[in-house]
Amino acid sequence: MVKKQDEIYASPLNEIIDFDFDEKVADVFPDMIQRSVPGYGTMISTIGILAAKYAQPNSRCYDLGCSLGAVSLSMRQRINQPDCKIIAVDNSEAMVERGMELLASDNSSRVPVEMVCADIQDIAIEDASVVVLNFTLQFIPLDQRLALITRIYQGLKPGGVLILSEKMAFEDQIKQAFHTEAHHDFKRANGYSDLEISQKRTALDRVMIPESLARHKERLRKAGFPVSEVWFQCFNFASMIAIK
Repeated sequence: MVKKQDEIYASPLNEIIDFDFDEKVADVFPDMIQRSVPGYGTMISTIGILAAKYAQPNSRCYDLGCSLGAVSLSMRQRINQPDCKIIAVDNSEAMVERGMELLASDNSSRVPVEMVCADIQDIAIEDASVVVLNFTLQFIPLDQRLALITRIYQGLKPGGVLILSEKMAFEDQIKQAFHTEAHHDFKRANGYSDLEISQKRTALDRVMIPESLARHKERLRKAGFPVSEVWFQCFNFASMIAIK
């Protein structure tokens, strides 16, 4: 599959509609995510390593909000446990269609992957040893996030893990300003114009709501996780692991 360049916000738009993972986004998503999220490649490859560490025999590994299935592929290529299955879920038909093409072209057949087009909140979490929410929770309404994390906790086997990657907000305004500007500098260095940065930020404002690390940790604790730890952070993007 040829990697296309993201130019969705390159021209001035008369009306900026809310960001959606539609056909246009799916078409350029690999380029968009690499140029927008610092450390994304490192996170994807390391999630595979962590999944291999915590995957249990006769269990399921979930990739919730899987987009094109990068996390699923990383887990598939690393996990070496008998009778493991990966369930990848996304509510975007365009993402799932392209994700299935990518999975079909992967030569790693060690772990089967089932890709499902559905709302992650409608998916039962059962016999899970690894669950990944990779930049997904931030698109879930705030008042529904605890229920989702609690369901994940309840569906995990003892010793199972939740890997949670999110764009972070900072309660200290000086820290927030630093991380915001550093992120914008990162995007400029990757070829995005100020117009693209501004228009995409407007499109995301109502649909993506980041939270502070403290709020994430408190929610994980309320859901039942006794241990949670940040294992990666670059500017305002971080990934955590919570262990049951």
